[in-house]
Amino acid sequence: MDVFSSLMDGFATALTPMNFLYAVIGVVLGTAVGVLPGIGPAMSIALLLPVTYALEPTSAFIMFAGIYYGGMYGGSTTSILLNTPGESSSVVTAIEGNKMAKAGRAAQALATAAIGSFVAGTIGTTLLAVCAPVVVKFAVSLGSPSYFAIMVLALLAVTAVLGSSRLRGFASLGLGLAIGLVGLDSVTGQARLTFGQPLLADGLDIVVVAVAIFAVGEALWVAAHLRRTPLNIIPVGQPWMGKEDWKRSWKPWLRGTAFGFPFGALPAGGAEIPTFLSYVTEKRLSKHPEEFGKGAIEGVAGPEAANNAAAAGTLTPMLALGLPTNATAAVMLAAFTSYGIQPGPQLFESQGPLVWALIASLFIGNFLLLIINLPLAPLWAKLLQLPRPYLYAGILFFATLGAYSVNLQAFDLVILLVLGALGFMMRRFGLPVLPLILGVILGPRIEGQLRKTLKLSAGDPSGLLSEPIAVGIYVIVGVILLWPLLMRLWRKARPQTVPVIAGIHPTHTEATDTPPDNHLAESGRQAPRTQRRQESP
Repeated sequence: MDVFSSLMDGFATALTPMNFLYAVIGVVLGTAVGVLPGIGPAMSIALLLPVTYALEPTSAFIMFAGIYYGGMYGGSTTSILLNTPGESSSVVTAIEGNKMAKAGRAAQALATAAIGSFVAGTIGTTLLAVCAPVVVKFAVSLGSPSYFAIMVLALLAVTAVLGSSRLRGFASLGLGLAIGLVGLDSVTGQARLTFGQPLLADGLDIVVVAVAIFAVGEALWVAAHLRRTPLNIIPVGQPWMGKEDWKRSWKPWLRGTAFGFPFGALPAGGAEIPTFLSYVTEKRLSKHPEEFGKGAIEGVAGPEAANNAAAAGTLTPMLALGLPTNATAAVMLAAFTSYGIQPGPQLFESQGPLVWALIASLFIGNFLLLIINLPLAPLWAKLLQLPRPYLYAGILFFATLGAYSVNLQAFDLVILLVLGALGFMMRRFGLPVLPLILGVILGPRIEGQLRKTLKLSAGDPSGLLSEPIAVGIYVIVGVILLWPLLMRLWRKARPQTVPVIAGIHPTHTEATDTPPDNHLAESGRQAPRTQRRQESP
């Protein structure tokens, strides 16, 4: 069956009345949580994981897809109206979008963000439908050594890039791998890290871990740094654009899409790098460069398109290889696992109807976002007036209820509190949370591939290098690990011909107004310590 036929079957499944209703619910919920500062799509999906246990898997994943795209759209609303991005990929939107809003053009900024998201999301989802089966065919040809090497590369790439230091990233990864080891060894049956507790014999449920690290850890962090100053929300008119706005926006939408999709598909590519690249490109190509930093519409259109195209690109390695490249994909992978479904090369064969219904629902969710959210932008802005103590009290309540509903045992609540405290401490000391989640999810799978490889080679470690692709990937891994050392040696060897001009330190410009630290919560990055101290009550 070709891609087009499979996609049409997916539309037939996704457009049934109940599944369409779940798509609408997902889009509305995703936008609502995306609008609220500090609550990204990853946390919202983690919170909703236990709630969807009663749903059929296809309906649950259609709702998750709506939450994912809705969260991406909602993040732009807070960036534009409040200069407070809901997540890290919306940081660039705040630079120009908030300036446009302060100049009385909030409606135009919201409109170009929404339409750009629709254009990029549609193109990105089309590329996902075309590329994912090709990646699957490639993945099926790989043996255990290559698959093990790819997973090691994904872990190291994400860990090395995220956070303020590699040491903190690897510390977070080590914590995740340790949590993933808890339980009985699948081969020998030996207990590992159970501390004599029988309830730990089956390991820690990934849903409880995700809810604790994302929701409880974030709620504790916000409670410790709660802002007491009232929010200054800019009023919104009915979002629409004039002829000149359309003329200046359509090219940035397409260029942003071209940046976003490939970066989203790469391990550690994420959505942050393409949004910054899009912003810099639009600034160089614009006929109105003097407007950048003061409210240029190109600076909103391009990054927002890149952000949404990256979201579609993220799903390609997640579905085809079982490799999450950002926090939201990691939580969605956990959702697959909780339903007993293993994403990877066999997913399109074993769960074809579910996968194509999920891809079709991305198109539907994208369209729903446009027709629902453009008229409702003023309503979403009012959500920003919700007091944070009430908001995070509700999050803690649903997190506790969700964790208990997984196994209906009080011991999970203890695990929730302990790991929630761990999530808070990780934010306090600047440890990114994504490597921990990846370690928990991918650790057991890496162990399984390693054991399989060693069995095939009769215990000889050289079996890890028995495939050319594996050797090439290990070379890339070596470059990533040695990159700081190589750069240091290159700087020492480089002739010092450029004189240093003392006294020039551009410490602050309008274009580098740094929003609060909440936008970095999803990726686990932290603001500098001096900034955190200034923001503390």
